Amino acid sequence: MIVKLLRKMASDWFLAGMITAVILATLFPEFGASGGAMHADTVSDAGIFLVFMLHGLALSTRSLCEGMSRWKLHLLVQSLTFVAFPLLFIPFRAAFSGIIPEGLMLGFLYLCALPSTIQSSVAMTAIGKGNVPAAIFNATLSSLLGILLTPAIVGLVIDMQGAGGMSFSKSIINIGTLLFLPFVLGQVLRPVFGNLASRHKKFINMFDKLVILMLVYGSFCDSVKSGLWTNNGIEVLAITMAGAALFLAMALFISSKVSRWLGFSMEDRITAIFCGSKKTLAAGVPMARVLFGAHPALGMIVMPIMFYHQLQLFVCSIMAGRFASRFDVTLAHAVEEESPTVEPTAEARG
Repeated sequence: MIVKLLRKMASDWFLAGMITAVILATLFPEFGASGGAMHADTVSDAGIFLVFMLHGLALSTRSLCEGMSRWKLHLLVQSLTFVAFPLLFIPFRAAFSGIIPEGLMLGFLYLCALPSTIQSSVAMTAIGKGNVPAAIFNATLSSLLGILLTPAIVGLVIDMQGAGGMSFSKSIINIGTLLFLPFVLGQVLRPVFGNLASRHKKFINMFDKLVILMLVYGSFCDSVKSGLWTNNGIEVLAITMAGAALFLAMALFISSKVSRWLGFSMEDRITAIFCGSKKTLAAGVPMARVLFGAHPALGMIVMPIMFYHQLQLFVCSIMAGRFASRFDVTLAHAVEEESPTVEPTAEARG
């Protein structure tokens, strides 16, 4: 299974696209940097607005309502996402502040503050035979809360203006105009264009990824101009990978142990594990551009979520397959036990 997943990752055009975007930014930083010929600021704002409007257009409120009843599960997932993750950052910073560059440490803080992702959380829950309606509810609620909680968490830990980002008040204005407003607009337009959006999900997903690649390119262009690679060596990539793996391991361990301790059913435990450990790349990169503006280390800030995104897909795919196989084995045993033993008739014996 691991070999199969590695082959799948090797053929993933989006992963190849992120690597290509970083390489192009390294070779041609002037084009995509702020004030460059690409007009990155204007193009990025337009792309972010459209992405969040399409997210609002694609969100099914009916599916959201179907998963509302499991309030203990919802409380656990949101607590893992917006409380446990940020708290994990405190000992992480204390232990590694002397090793990890300041911009990258800010990226790990940002990773911890991000909401869960919708698509892969629901997909992994479905593959693992978990509570899919609850997964849809939690992943969607997390995305909505993240519009407000992510900048609030980051702002509690650092002075965003002093760290090179924009003021908190300006961040709130930008979040309102570039994230919240288009999302609400998408929901308003859903009765008219909702079916059209459902029929073109593949196009919407591809557009999301292309915007992310554009934002990754622009972010790294600014960072390369500010000395990203000249001031840091290849060890930065290794540190980012190790840090992302550490956070994922801790999130999976905590979500698994706490959901078991609370006595959740296997289906709800699977939902808690997958929804409580995920972080969104689709909203994370656009939101970073909104929050941190032309921060000289913006490329480094988005690196942890880029690595975490690939790791969570790889690890959780393996876990979902194991959960599903265990469910299939249990079901087979149950069917075998319930099947009556049929004694051969005298005619059959004769």
